[in-house]
Amino acid sequence: MKNERNITARALKYFSSFIIYLGAFYAFTKTGWLVWLPLIYAWVFVPLVELLFKPDSSNLSEIEEELAKKDKTYDILLHIVVPLQYAALTLFLYSMKHDDLVPADIIGRIYVMGLCCGVFGINVAHELGHRVNKYEQVMAKMLLLTSQYMHFIIEHNKGHHKRVATKEDPSSSRHNEWIYTFYFRSIIFGYLSAWNIAKNEMRKKNRSVFSPRNEMIQFTFIQICFVIMILLLVGWLVTLYYLAAAAIGILMLETVNYIEHYGLERKTLTDGKYERAMPEHSWNSDHVFGRLMLFELSRHSDHHYLASRKYQVLRHHENAPQMPTGYPGMMALSLIPPVWFAVMNKRIKKQN
Repeated sequence: MKNERNITARALKYFSSFIIYLGAFYAFTKTGWLVWLPLIYAWVFVPLVELLFKPDSSNLSEIEEELAKKDKTYDILLHIVVPLQYAALTLFLYSMKHDDLVPADIIGRIYVMGLCCGVFGINVAHELGHRVNKYEQVMAKMLLLTSQYMHFIIEHNKGHHKRVATKEDPSSSRHNEWIYTFYFRSIIFGYLSAWNIAKNEMRKKNRSVFSPRNEMIQFTFIQICFVIMILLLVGWLVTLYYLAAAAIGILMLETVNYIEHYGLERKTLTDGKYERAMPEHSWNSDHVFGRLMLFELSRHSDHHYLASRKYQVLRHHENAPQMPTGYPGMMALSLIPPVWFAVMNKRIKKQN
């Protein structure tokens, strides 16, 4: 009974992630510097706190892990993200159409909505997209729709996880690769890869590539309809604001992709195939604030080692390469390539 209470209490810690939603709802009703509060929290407060507190590399015991797997609280936390994300988007669109805003307010609100798209729209979709339940897969696609990035569920699950830490993977950054060139490579070739995967699946089923069963055709149609609906409801200018926010969410995802596998490569075996993806092929961070904010995304080494593991039971591996701070801080650092290379290239040498 005590263990069950501890596990439920641990689950409730993830409510701290929803501070961003509270901040977003507040920002969409305010002007001036108050609009920027969620961004200050995510990109200033959290990184600074993570520099002050030591990472926690402890893992759940076998009993605690079994209890955590059965505790539905962890799933409910993810499920309520769907209505919250659409509520945030609705309030964003309404406020951008009806409020009298100066350029700084407009930019701030766009970035806050982009933060919601990245932290929740894509990140939580990533977790739900690995589930086997159809309703959770639908939830993942609904969240990805808010960022116009539905193809991610195809490319990530069926492409990235197979090719991670190889030159064949557009989402794995290479040694000394600038993040700004990585954006183009990952976004463009990741999208083309999703089409190629969907095309091959149709051919295996003896169906035409242009079949309505082709998921990429479905996703394209749904996303176009979604944008048209927004256009009809709020006009072309606010629609552009929405697309800008979606683009920020996409760039947040690709920034995470960049830092997760930077400079790490799987070895080629004698038969020409790659070795299995192991914990040492992903950068890990045990810094607690970033882990809670991103639903354990920063324990990425274990995720690639066993993709079916739910976020609440992801484990620390001693042989996984460790980042010097949490994901929020490392994402900000990656935007300054010379500093990023100075910090990370030393760690790559130690890893090798």
